[in-house]
Amino acid sequence: MAHVGNGAAAEEEDCFEDAFDRIPAAGSMDLQTAIQETQCALNLVLNNKFSQALDLLKPWWRDSMYHALGYSSILVMQATMTFEHRDIQTAMATIKEALHTCQRFRKKNSMVGSLSGLISKQSNLQEGEMHAELCYAECLLQKATLTFVQDENMISFIKGGIKIRTSYQIYKDCQNVLNATQDVAGQSDSFRQFEGGVKLGIGSFNLVSCFFLIHRSQLM
Repeated sequence: MAHVGNGAAAEEEDCFEDAFDRIPAAGSMDLQTAIQETQCALNLVLNNKFSQALDLLKPWWRDSMYHALGYSSILVMQATMTFEHRDIQTAMATIKEALHTCQRFRKKNSMVGSLSGLISKQSNLQEGEMHAELCYAECLLQKATLTFVQDENMISFIKGGIKIRTSYQIYKDCQNVLNATQDVAGQSDSFRQFEGGVKLGIGSFNLVSCFFLIHRSQLM
């Protein structure tokens, strides 16, 4: 059993090192590489290697939407586990910056409710813009969660509820885009990632909604 454990640890280290080797030298990050490196960082987190995961994502978190999402997600996770004021403030500042990073990749005329009007123009909706909407919605949902943790009063719950509603609307729009582009996109890896993210996001929304309703009932 000890031998198996050492092999798994070595495999994780190889994944971590290979991730850095995949960073393009031209100073840009393509979508597929960003997804792969974020998945590698997630594996590190699941193996309780938070520092290594942050080190992997940090060089690109201001320039890549998936690195921004992954980097902020880890800090938000740490803040919700420790409830330390410093961790919460750091996570909140990071999630705000991550939202700005994701915003840069969204379609220029993108806004809440606008994607539904773009369904008839799917040929103009780039793959990266689809993922940008998804990453933005996930970051917004995490910011809402952090708002609840930061200050448990009625005003914070109202602000968090508004963020959740906005995030959910984007997820629903992404679901419409997913349905409209399913036949065109086929079974590409990036499309499957988008599909999984949409379904995970809607499921996460349902969980956070339950959390919100429980705490609201406690305040009344």
